Amino acid sequence: MLFSDAKGRKVVSSATAATVGKVSRFVVDPATRAVVALELKKTDGGDVLRWSDITAFGADAVTVADQGRIGDGGEDVKALSDKAHRVLGKRVLTSSGDELGKVDDVDFDPRSGGLTALLVDNGDEVTAGRLLGVGSYAVVVRDDP
Repeated sequence: MLFSDAKGRKVVSSATAATVGKVSRFVVDPATRAVVALELKKTDGGDVLRWSDITAFGADAVTVADQGRIGDGGEDVKALSDKAHRVLGKRVLTSSGDELGKVDDVDFDPRSGGLTALLVDNGDEVTAGRLLGVGSYAVVVRDDP
């Protein structure tokens, strides 16, 4: 599933069947190469839903046990949520310093949150296993073997 396809998806409480927010942004941990949280909009409480609190990430909606799972995400998620750690739109540099383009989209597994690929604006696809880090200037990936 692509970040672009999932953005705007409703988050629904399975306890009340009410919409409790909409997916606004993905928080990625480059060390684990996975989505660790969703930033939400249009919520009544906090604005972060940790991946571990998601019941299911379906084709039509994200389900969560109840609205109480939405909060501030904790310090570990906050550290990955700032602008410097955002993946989309960043330059993609190899570990040897070659620029591959900019991250246009990200493909991820909706069951696990694991990243599968970075889609670069020139049409290239970089497997997520090559991801080394995300910083204020660029996303750094291993050289292609």
